[in-house]
Formats: sequence, structure tokens, C-alpha cells
Amino acid sequence: MGVTSTVLLWVLGACALTGGVLVFTLNSMARVTFALLGSLVCVGGVVTVLGLPYLGVVTVLMMVMEMLIMAVFMIAYMMNPAGLMPMSMLHNTRGALAVSGAVFAGLVAGIFLVPWPGRTGTRPEDTTFQVGAALMGDQMLTMVTLGFVLLATMVGTTVLATRRGRYDRFGDDLDRRPAEDPGARPDRRPAEAPAGGGAGR
Repeated sequence: MGVTSTVLLWVLGACALTGGVLVFTLNSMARVTFALLGSLVCVGGVVTVLGLPYLGVVTVLMMVMEMLIMAVFMIAYMMNPAGLMPMSMLHNTRGALAVSGAVFAGLVAGIFLVPWPGRTGTRPEDTTFQVGAALMGDQMLTMVTLGFVLLATMVGTTVLATRRGRYDRFGDDLDRRPAEDPGARPDRRPAEAPAGGGAGR
């Protein structure tokens, strides 16, 4: 690992830790959501710097979408209002501090005390392929097939749930001018153009 990677690793790790601390110190759900988002994005960056770009990018994409959806629903539906009013994020502070401190100490001790195995062989050129093969194994074809089936299901459901298509406004022969929305109320439909056309008037 070069100097740049080492610096990025320490910076992203510090930012992830700072975001985690902010989750428990900020006083609104909306701010906590974005603090957690920043922390998890930094975790994805750490994973990427460690040589697993696929897992890092997937982590970032998943966390960004999850946290943004949560923030949107929170702002739209919370009676707070919008999750912006001050409120305490801490419950059972003494017990939580004891448990989190013990877990953190155990994890740090494990880093230094566990006899980690050394690398055997050479590092693969494509870590993304290695991770995919390790996760999927012999089920790669099954997972690829399921992916296409799920995509076709989502597209088909959307098409069937849509009341009309893109070109229904122009009629069966696409010659209706002006376009008429089949779902519009009769009193709000556009007036028909004159038979002779009005371009020369």
C-alpha cells in the first residue's frame, strides 16, 4: 500500500468515526440520517482503498439510496415536523455506553491479538471477479437468470400498471392533431384544429 492509499485510509477512517459519533450527538433525525450516510460512505471508501472496489462501490450505492429514501419519507411524513425539531438520540445512556465501550474494546483487542493468517499465493488481478466467484460459486448462472427475471418483472409490472402508453394521445394511427389525453376531462381537452389548417391565416 502506497503513501496515498495509507493517507486516504486514515482520513476516511477518521471521517467514518466522526460521522458515527455525530449520529449520537446530533439532535434531529434528519441530521442523524445524513451523518450516518457520510459515515457509511467513508466506510465504502475504506473498503475500496483496501483493494475491493466492487464491495466499496456497492456499499456506497446502497447506503446513499437507503439513507436518502429514509430522509425523504422522514421529512414528508414525520409529525416532528420533518425530523428537524430537536430531540434526543440517546436512550439508556449508561447501558449503551457500557455495551458500546465493551464491544469497541473487544474489536480493537481482536485486531492485535488474533493470529491473522499470512497471504498465500499472489494477489489476483481482478478482485471484483474473485469476490463474485466467492459469493456466487456454482450459482452464478442462477443469479444472472434471476437478475434478468426480476428486471423483466419490474418492467412488465410498470407497463401493466400504466393507464396509457406514450403515444396514445396521438390516436391509433398517430395522426391526431392536436394530441388528446385520453384521461383528460372533456371540458379540458384541447380544441380540434380547423379542417383546412390555420397555418396560412
